[in-house]
Amino acid sequence: MPSVSNIAAQTLQRRILDGQYPAGSALPGQRDLSESLGISRASLREAISMLEALGMLRSQPGKGVFITSGSRIEAADLPAGPNAMPPDAIFQMRFVIEPASAGLAARRRSDDELAALRECMREMQRALDSSDLVTAADCDLRFHLALAELSGNPALAAITHQFQAQLAYSLRLPFADRSHIWQPADEHDTILAAIAAGDADAAREAMQQHLISAAGRVGITFIHP
Repeated sequence: MPSVSNIAAQTLQRRILDGQYPAGSALPGQRDLSESLGISRASLREAISMLEALGMLRSQPGKGVFITSGSRIEAADLPAGPNAMPPDAIFQMRFVIEPASAGLAARRRSDDELAALRECMREMQRALDSSDLVTAADCDLRFHLALAELSGNPALAAITHQFQAQLAYSLRLPFADRSHIWQPADEHDTILAAIAAGDADAAREAMQQHLISAAGRVGITFIHP
């Protein structure tokens, strides 16, 4: 079931796409907005943080939160991540963990698990077709969490879930570049094809390339271990 903050992010996204909040305008004050949505200000702030990472909103200290036109975020302007963890550190951590999960998943995949991953990808593609970036990013997260579970390694799965908030944040960032919103889905297809073929080396390499490309879409570079 979607969280309260996720539902609020969906509502705000819909209002932006419908033109109720046009590009360049400011969101209503958080007190009024939280009351109108029937949620706490903490949940509202989390929803706003989601949309900031997706490039739909931008906070200006002392001025408010403004709707953007959906242009790429430069690395120097990235909103703060969970626990103020630097985005390049998150991608570097993922580069250590996720290729291993993908390689292991290729060795122990089952038809049912592959079917679930493919359905997740179809849902992501439907969301992208309708410009629903909140749902697309959520599907992206589910795909990566599922691979961690599919690895069969409880330590890798536990680490991935422990840093789920940081993972979710880093997955949203590339969607801010509207000219490449389909690229994550295309890269997932490559990873999934390698896993389905049982090719562990190809799965690891596809995940590595996915992470390098995703970071590059927001101007992030990191040292590859």
